[in-house]
Amino acid sequence: MTKRQKRAGVVEVRGPRGRRPGDAPQPARMRRRVGHADRSAVGEVRRELREFLEHRSGREQTEAAELLVSELVTNALIHTRHGAVVTATATPARLRVEVQDFASEDLPAPYVPNADDGTHGRGLLLVRSLADAWGVEAQALGKVVWFELHGGRP
Repeated sequence: MTKRQKRAGVVEVRGPRGRRPGDAPQPARMRRRVGHADRSAVGEVRRELREFLEHRSGREQTEAAELLVSELVTNALIHTRHGAVVTATATPARLRVEVQDFASEDLPAPYVPNADDGTHGRGLLLVRSLADAWGVEAQALGKVVWFELHGGRP
């Protein structure tokens, strides 16, 4: 891990190397806190996720994950005032990305935007159409919006 990654709050945890044969590999994790006023964080999270998935996932899955995480982080920054925490968990069979905010308990729902909405309102439609699974979970403080992509490295 580079000094820059440590300063940015990226934490990657790998499973124990001394596993017995037949033990399931431990998932790898990436975690990043995003400040409310940090609009540049969307691009930074995309880059960090791409680097995290570099040897764990195929190109198509990585591109989809980058697009979807940018939609969820953008929503969290626009609709809350306390920032968010992005967590990605990768196993050989699945990638799960969660974006947790700590302020808004309003649960988002996808809707069909009209022509006057410009570019707004399409994020959850993208998540719904590209993710293998997605959802929203209320927390004691805020909520978690998550998506999963199945497959992994071809």
